[in-house]
Amino acid sequence: MSLSETVSKIDGLSDEEQECIEICNEATQTSEWCADECLGMEEMEECARMCRDVADITSLHARLMARDSDYSGHLAEACAEICEACAEECSQHDHDHCQVNAEVLERCAESCRSMA
Repeated sequence: MSLSETVSKIDGLSDEEQECIEICNEATQTSEWCADECLGMEEMEECARMCRDVADITSLHARLMARDSDYSGHLAEACAEICEACAEECSQHDHDHCQVNAEVLERCAESCRSMA
């Protein structure tokens, strides 16, 4: 069963919430990938740090949304902010992993902002 099929089975989530969980999970994965690819390149340390922060917050936000936490909306704003900042950082680099991550994070920021 795919992640989207699993998420769609969670009772009480709107389509918008399901979509946000999915994009947060995608952002977690691409940010971990980007951070891992940046390791060992001194000029990419800030990018790697930001990507790790994004991976942590997007993962947490997805989990809070899945359990209908009262704190999910508060975290959504922070999630959107860090996704935007990391997307800006990643977009400055020519590496494929940075460009892919920047695109995913822009969509994640937009989705999280709508949840805030």
